[in-house]
Amino acid sequence: MKQMAVIQHTYTEFLGQLEAQLEKREIGFSYYRMAVGDAMPSSAMHFDGLFVLGGSHPNADREACPWLDDEMRLIGVYEKAKRPAVGIGFGGLSVAAVHGAELSTEPFHNAYWTTAHATEAGAEDQLAQAVDGRQVLVLYNGSATLPEGLDPIVVDDEGKWLAIRPTETTYGLLFRPEMKPGMLEDLVMEDDRETPENLGELMSEARNRWPDMQDVTDRVAVALVSELQLMQERHKTPVFSLKVE
Repeated sequence: MKQMAVIQHTYTEFLGQLEAQLEKREIGFSYYRMAVGDAMPSSAMHFDGLFVLGGSHPNADREACPWLDDEMRLIGVYEKAKRPAVGIGFGGLSVAAVHGAELSTEPFHNAYWTTAHATEAGAEDQLAQAVDGRQVLVLYNGSATLPEGLDPIVVDDEGKWLAIRPTETTYGLLFRPEMKPGMLEDLVMEDDRETPENLGELMSEARNRWPDMQDVTDRVAVALVSELQLMQERHKTPVFSLKVE
């Protein structure tokens, strides 16, 4: 069975809608939860791919995100091993940082609905074409200024980047195909989490757009599976536990 490693930074932000899409394709996943002190996976060779999820702080806040260097190293390991790596929200910014993007804590909140626009760089990319012209939810903290030569494949209505594909096996996304309305509601319940002032409006619109959100998730899942060959099982080394029972 195909197995993905999933880096989870907060209690409420998980694979969400994407879980069912992966499961029905016989793709499993193992969560590594930074919020409870889990260590990062030690090797890319234990898994068929990597997902790095959203978070409650800007990546540039090293005090709040002490694992960032390890996370960026892990993304680089997957890229070197030519295994799929997908960053979403916080994870998308981490992917950008691996490729030389300049991280900033400002603006702290980026939370809005927008129309996704495929760029010239995304003209042949299935994911970019899958979301082109569709409404997507954008949700992340801080920002990443892309270096020269790293062109986005998807931008928003104002031309800000929403997706990059720095290598053949890697995507960084700032829109949130995994989100459900209930996940947005759960953000409010997280301890010490600063939520955007317009979160109520985002939740209301998410409930109204739920069928469209599901359609976007379906399209993104199909594109990721195709472009990254997620249904291809790769050679994996066994994971041994050193814990003595």
